[in-house]
Amino acid sequence: MSVYGLIQGQLLEITVVGCNKLRNTEWISRQDPYVCVDYACSKHRTRTRHGGGRDPTFQEKFEITLVEGLLEINITVWNNNKLTSDDFIGNGKVLLQGVLFQGYDDSCWPLQDRKGRHAGEVRLVMHYANAKKPKTPPAPLSYAATPPHPAALYPPPPYPQPLYHHHPSPYHPAYHATPSYPQQPPASYPPPPSSYPQQPPAYPPPPPSSYPQQPPAYPPPPPLYPQQPAAYPPPPPNPQYYYPQGTYPPPPHPQHHMF
Repeated sequence: MSVYGLIQGQLLEITVVGCNKLRNTEWISRQDPYVCVDYACSKHRTRTRHGGGRDPTFQEKFEITLVEGLLEINITVWNNNKLTSDDFIGNGKVLLQGVLFQGYDDSCWPLQDRKGRHAGEVRLVMHYANAKKPKTPPAPLSYAATPPHPAALYPPPPYPQPLYHHHPSPYHPAYHATPSYPQQPPASYPPPPSSYPQQPPAYPPPPPSSYPQQPPAYPPPPPLYPQQPAAYPPPPPNPQYYYPQGTYPPPPHPQHHMF
């Protein structure tokens, strides 16, 4: 029993909507495509779309009986010819895991030619009424499980700290004034002895002077020139501003009587 439940004998409804960008097999006229649906012993064919060209539309519905363990449908697109055999356009595979899990699928499936080149795509709409959804969807069969990346086996690195820091206000109760640099340990006392002995001076001190210091001369030497005496008596003042000494006002002049 598969994860989809028992599908043996259940019906799957398929609608062939149309094709897109088919490989062109006609050089002069437009091609006349049709689609074949093959599943186990069931074979269905759409009507020929005359003049459908590269983007034909069909809108035809089929029902197929599911077989347990068979989860692929073969799709083949042909070009109808009247005088010669039909031309092969491309084929592809349709996987049923999605519709058996969800109950509905509307997808476009790629087609390839015989050389493996892209030959267009076909659009199918599928319905499955007895879908049984499991708790976890199964992995698709077309992809192999990949091992986890080696980086996923290790814990993630710590989140880097920002280059800036928010300094709270000194008036905030949670603020604590701490120095921004580490404090130096207190110096030990007494200081540790030096690892190198003290070197003596390289040269002896210079000897004292051979000449005794001269005492200052006393008494001081006399001046070379004697001091000149002051002129006596002093010169008279300027006659322009000179006033004779005496009482003021001066006495009157004696009068002389004429006889």
